[in-house]
Amino acid sequence: MSSRSLDPELLRTFVVVAERLSFTRAAEQLNRTQATVSLQVKRLEERLDISLFRRSTAHVELTAAGEGFLIDARRILALNEQAIARVSNQRVAGRIRIGVMEDYGTKILPRLLADIAVRFPLMQVEMEIGLTARLLKRLGSSFDAVIAMHPEGVAEGDLICRERAIWAAARTHSVEELDPLPVALSDPDCLFRAWATDALDRAGRPWRLAYVSPSLAATEAIVEQGLAVTVVKGSMLAPGLPDVHPGPYVPPLPGAEIRLHRATTSSASAALVVDHLAHRLRLSSLGS
Repeated sequence: MSSRSLDPELLRTFVVVAERLSFTRAAEQLNRTQATVSLQVKRLEERLDISLFRRSTAHVELTAAGEGFLIDARRILALNEQAIARVSNQRVAGRIRIGVMEDYGTKILPRLLADIAVRFPLMQVEMEIGLTARLLKRLGSSFDAVIAMHPEGVAEGDLICRERAIWAAARTHSVEELDPLPVALSDPDCLFRAWATDALDRAGRPWRLAYVSPSLAATEAIVEQGLAVTVVKGSMLAPGLPDVHPGPYVPPLPGAEIRLHRATTSSASAALVVDHLAHRLRLSSLGS
């Protein structure tokens, strides 16, 4: 057992397959044949003497052991990248352009960008906040990477984490009991707006659009005053805004995924920083 070692290339292949849940899509991302990807996963399983995936003709899913090992594999790769970066960062120079949702751009990205500034001091970082649908249209032309939200099950992009869409309301008001229900939402391109209005309509819950703003901070301020309810990511719920559980007043909402999309036209330096950002985002979602 003490003589075993883990090849970073095998770990990287395993992580991509685990994120894509498809040997075919993983092979496309890694620019390898499907047979090569399958062989590398098999070699890793033999090295560990465990089964990492359950395979069928239609599905690929992680075993319980695979779920646990995925966390370790990501951390090993992140440490490997950091070790290389320490001796090569001074040669990484250029510009990286990132598009991101407001909540991630204000609550998650700043400390990660501070880390990037230390590790890649010659890189110029530019960030723009916006709605997922609008940002993705400019991937490649305006951005090297876009951090976006999608419905569960979308295959495109690197999976960062899964999120819960939840209703939020003021702590000291019972605004969720009003009829019609006043809601505060973003612009029509916002995924949460589409989910909220569709869910309310399907449930037959009368509602009215009481407030519209692309600013999350402005929407939260309105909700804190007890003027409306809104929809936010579970991990981003503001301290003063308790969630409203689905029931007689609000319907359940779909699950969400946060994914990082990469431009194929990025420079080598920008691509390296995007790799680092993806690792840091995953570790951040694990509480590291």
